Amino acid sequence: MELKSHLPIERQVRVIGATWLDQQLIGGSGLGDLGFGAEAKQAMQQRADFLAEQGLAERRGQRVILARNLLDTLRSRELSQVAKDIAAETGLEHRPVTDGQRVAGIYRRNVMLASGRYAMLDDGLGFSLVPWKPVIEQRLGQQLAATVSGGGVAWEIGRQRGMGIG
Repeated sequence: MELKSHLPIERQVRVIGATWLDQQLIGGSGLGDLGFGAEAKQAMQQRADFLAEQGLAERRGQRVILARNLLDTLRSRELSQVAKDIAAETGLEHRPVTDGQRVAGIYRRNVMLASGRYAMLDDGLGFSLVPWKPVIEQRLGQQLAATVSGGGVAWEIGRQRGMGIG
């Protein structure tokens, strides 16, 4: 058994963030009509209504037309809001991470979002939110670097040595 979301299904209905329900709406659920399958299908209908309220979906009869790049849009909205909250709390400036960018800083905390788990890297003047991976679990308070590309992340653990003049 694999945990697909830390959020209960009823909480996923009205949250800003890329949820398991969104993935089911995009990919077709293959869920049964009894028990959890019935509960999930009802939640998916409620989620579709919520997405329509947010301007991210449109109902056409029984069909639901989802916005292009729905998951990326939801993830971006959620990260933006959380970044604002962290900036207000810490006084640090949020530094969004772009695809292919390398970021470094002290791993201050992890943040559990509907879109997944993220690590906060503090570079002293600002912070970035980077997709978390189990490899950094024991590295809280340590200097880390990460390169984000194509929705994935490569973490660099330990001191990186570069060429220098000695």
